[in-house]
Order: sequence, then structure tokens, then C-alpha cells
Amino acid sequence: MEILAVCFGFALFVWAVAKIGAAYHDKNGTSQSRNGNVGAETKRPTKPKTITSKQRQNTERQRPITSGVEHDPPPPVPPSMKLRGRAWVIDGDTIVVSKIKVRLAGIDAPELDQPWGQKSKWAMVKLCKGNVIDVALTGETSYDRLVGTCYLSDGTDVGAELIKQGLALDGGHFSKGKYRHLEPDGIRRKLKYYGRWR
Repeated sequence: MEILAVCFGFALFVWAVAKIGAAYHDKNGTSQSRNGNVGAETKRPTKPKTITSKQRQNTERQRPITSGVEHDPPPPVPPSMKLRGRAWVIDGDTIVVSKIKVRLAGIDAPELDQPWGQKSKWAMVKLCKGNVIDVALTGETSYDRLVGTCYLSDGTDVGAELIKQGLALDGGHFSKGKYRHLEPDGIRRKLKYYGRWR
């Protein structure tokens, strides 16, 4: 009789543990199967995530990718084909005028992380500082920039001045040799070993 009472008490204990476990699982997103087995669980359906319009715009926005670097698309070319304003210098052949990035037409300056890159940038800063820059756009684009010839208020060609200082080269194919005669003697030998720049 005592053995029977112990077995009944044990069975009652197991049943109570199973019920508590089932209630715990049900509270945490699962439920018992139809046959009452606690181990056979089914997940509650989850509500699908909603995507905001801003997230959709970011997903849909396509940017041209060049050499593993992402660029914004270039801005539209103004109908006047001209820009005018103070310049903010990015590097030896890129400035910002009227909030538009401009790639100087026909010149090739070293990148900032290459030898002469910083010197080229600061020479450009010195040329542009305190001046209003006039840009004659070519209608071409380069990555996220418009391409144009830049002039100081006195008519000085900014790109030509940088080449004369030996801090940029004639742009070859793009310039069709327009500035080649301005390059100082020996400048191509001096710069030819510097990375990807010539």
C-alpha cells in the first residue's frame, strides 16, 4: 500500500512539473501540441516587420561603384554651363564651387595619400584663397563631379598654374595635350614612380 502511495505521489509530481513547464513554454511564445506532449512545441507566428519609406529609399537608391569605392551620382549640369563662387579645395584637381564638386579639366594631380599630393592640395588652396572662381563646364562628369576649366577673377587658368608649379601633369587623353607645354623639364621623370599616378 505504501509503495502504491509513493508511486501515485511521484506520478502526481511529474504531472505537476509537466503542467508548469507547459505553462512556461506557452507564456514564452510556444504552445503544447494537440496531443498534450510538452516536448512537441509549435512557434507562434511572428508579425512581419514593416519597412519605413526612408528605409525603402535607402534600399532603392543605387550608387555607381568604381574600384570598390561608392560614389554619389553626379549633379545635373546647369544649363548655363557655368559656376561661380568661392572654392573649397578637396585635392590638387578637385574643388567645390557653389556646393558642386568640380574636377579640373585637363590636369592630373596626385592623390592626397601619394607623394606630392598634400603639396598639390595646398598649392591649390593658395591659388584659390580669397578669389571668386569661375568654372566653364565641359558637360562631362567624373564619378560624383562635374568637369570644368577653372579661372581666377583675373582670367588665370587655375589648372595651368598648378602644372607650371610642377604639382600636376597634363591630363593626356582628356586634355589632348593642352597643358603639356607648361610642364617643367623633368617633371614626368620625377613623378613617374609614384603609385598609380603616371
